[in-house]
Amino acid sequence: MSEPTRRAWDSDTLPTGERKAAAVRQMFDTIAPRYDLVNRIMTFRLDVRWRRRTVASLGLPEGSLVLDLASGTGDFCRELARQDLRPLSFDFSYGMLAADTSAAPRTQADALSLPVRTASVDGVTCGFALRNFVDLPSFFAELARVTRPHGRISLLDVSVPRNPVVRFGNSIYFGRIVPRIGALLSDRAAYSYLPRSVSYLPSSEEMCTMLRSAGFADVTHRQLSGGLVQLLTATRTSSC
Repeated sequence: MSEPTRRAWDSDTLPTGERKAAAVRQMFDTIAPRYDLVNRIMTFRLDVRWRRRTVASLGLPEGSLVLDLASGTGDFCRELARQDLRPLSFDFSYGMLAADTSAAPRTQADALSLPVRTASVDGVTCGFALRNFVDLPSFFAELARVTRPHGRISLLDVSVPRNPVVRFGNSIYFGRIVPRIGALLSDRAAYSYLPRSVSYLPSSEEMCTMLRSAGFADVTHRQLSGGLVQLLTATRTSSC
């Protein structure tokens, strides 16, 4: 009997280019039904606090229109609505959008080429997806295109803790325990891939430089929860 074909995210090497884009879409379609449950368990509900902090960091007035990119099942959209902002949900994965219960308007789209008018939104959020984009500078340029002058962006993703003790514990937990949780509740290969995918991310200094080059000012990088995650915030400059 022949062995089953390994999926693109279930390999010894991380995919790149168009193969990465296809793998990301298929993987999130696969894990969408139990994505929220696994997130709550593996982060001990810290993900709720991180999203609240990310949305608050926008500092936008009530009623502001905010895109949530790589919106998943709608957690960020629900938090945006709780903070009296108007969310629009965009995701590459149809499976994730189908599992979205936020009631925000939803669109399946590539975040590198959004069906959104230039300078038409007040802000953008994006959670745990920077490492999934094929071309990060192009993503930042697209954020700059759709965000109005003086609008705000707030981007949350995993990080590598600076403290060596925390870093060691984090590597054991996400490298060994999280895949087991994924195997029990969802897809082991996906939850083995996700901890490894942090290697796609440039350094915080590089990402801040990319954002400034794209047209953002007041760029700030913070590590939260001892460096388990990182938060990038910035303001669109007045020139478009």
